[in-house]
Amino acid sequence: MKTINLTQPIRLITSRAWRTYLGGSMISTLHGEAGKDSHFPEEWLMSTVAARNSGREHIVEGISRVAGTDLTLDELVNAAPSMLLGEQHAAKYGNSLGVLVKLLDAAERLTLQVHPTRACAKKLFNSEFGKTECWHIIGERKINGEAPCIYIGFREGITREKWKRCFDEQDIPAMLSCLHRVEVKKGDTFIIRGGVPHGIGAGCFLIEIQEPTDYTVRTERVTPSGLAVADFMCHQGLGFDRMFDCFAYDGANFEDTLSRYRVEPICEKMDGYTVKHIIYREITDMFSLDMVTVNSSAVFINKSFFGIYVMSGKGRINGEPITACDHFFIPASCKEVIVDAAEDDPISFIQCFGPQL
Repeated sequence: MKTINLTQPIRLITSRAWRTYLGGSMISTLHGEAGKDSHFPEEWLMSTVAARNSGREHIVEGISRVAGTDLTLDELVNAAPSMLLGEQHAAKYGNSLGVLVKLLDAAERLTLQVHPTRACAKKLFNSEFGKTECWHIIGERKINGEAPCIYIGFREGITREKWKRCFDEQDIPAMLSCLHRVEVKKGDTFIIRGGVPHGIGAGCFLIEIQEPTDYTVRTERVTPSGLAVADFMCHQGLGFDRMFDCFAYDGANFEDTLSRYRVEPICEKMDGYTVKHIIYREITDMFSLDMVTVNSSAVFINKSFFGIYVMSGKGRINGEPITACDHFFIPASCKEVIVDAAEDDPISFIQCFGPQL
């Protein structure tokens, strides 16, 4: 088995995860593969979290593996949390990365849903993490001639009683009308805090960065493509009444909704590379996300762990060859990361970070 150097970038093998909705062909295209849309529409990055799927509890999906070994990333972290995550992070969060990142490609609208806040997750699931998340659109396609969109936030005047009545009657048009519909394009970014109802529309290809849980309360009993959603996948074990405790009934008009949830990037030009800060500390202290383009060379002085996923280009990371879809976990013990781009082939990659300490 390969010897793992914990002071250098650790190459990972990502995991596709089964979901109730269809998609994933754009992820296959990114990998240079032919692939149809299926129930594996997500690729989980730098993941120590397993997907929660009714009827598939015996299948471990979503957890990243260490290339060339039989180890999963969570097993590696559990063996040396302070070295991998940093002493300060390990002291606060233990063996948890505190973050989960996904590529998500939707060929159909996802069921309308909500995730708990941290306070709600602690009360209802005995979890230290809720599931605040952010979406950054990296691609788009029209499905049945319709432009991609998202649904986000209650409109004004939506009460628990009205929302539950829509659920009890399974009146999907009424449910959709309770939320704001926002057309999206490549480069758009949104934060979806715990408690905010939402749905990703068909045709969205995005990076999702979130708290490290898979608690998803769904209000549709059947997906748009006709798949029956198991009771547990709706209420996550809470029951069909208590699940409505997860929603925040604080609706707003369209303009206020956009001001609450749309995020504008901050661009920073460095010598040899450019960083676009997509999600940053002023938005949330739970995680952060950068898009980096290296034209020649970039040096990163590491103070904590982070993840890298290469979107395009060729080059080297600390001397090791890299190309599109290569994926690395950078341990806290790796103090310097040098990325060199091949001549005339700039490297673009996602750089994802855990919670601020």
